[in-house]
Amino acid sequence: MSARGASRRGFTLIEVLVALAIVAIGMAAVLGTLTSSADTVAYLRDKTFANWVALNQIAQLRLTGQAPAAGKSDGDSELGGRKWHWHQEVSATQVPGMLRIDVSVRPADVEASDADKGWYSTVSGMWGDAVGLPRGDLPDWGSQLLTPGAPGAAGTPAPGTTPGAPPQNPAVQPVQRLGAR
Repeated sequence: MSARGASRRGFTLIEVLVALAIVAIGMAAVLGTLTSSADTVAYLRDKTFANWVALNQIAQLRLTGQAPAAGKSDGDSELGGRKWHWHQEVSATQVPGMLRIDVSVRPADVEASDADKGWYSTVSGMWGDAVGLPRGDLPDWGSQLLTPGAPGAAGTPAPGTTPGAPPQNPAVQPVQRLGAR
């Protein structure tokens, strides 16, 4: 064999080093993408838990049956093996008897330099004792408590309705089928 044929059998050291550099750069990019994905999943998990903590706080206020005091308050809760800090603001609305409840939540170990920043979730809810008039299209869950023959009792038509007629909802329009004339 000639000297020229022997040099063509393998890769040079420079070619091997260039190939290794390309593989290393590609692996670094893949590792960075995986790390970013894992961080995003953890953040979304924390946002979900923060949302649940806020919803739980609003539900606890509603379950007391008493109007919450207007103003701001802070507290801590535990959920998912982690401690959460919440900030609650209760304010009056333009509707008498209705209060707005805003609850912001973040992990207790996350500190924010600004009180309005760093919250993972903010949920708004309502509390109230304002009751609207029945429309007639909703079930009357309290009818079993009324005396027979009283307006609204079972078997007695609601005022302004025809006996035996189904309740009407003015917001519901009849459906027109395609091809029907």
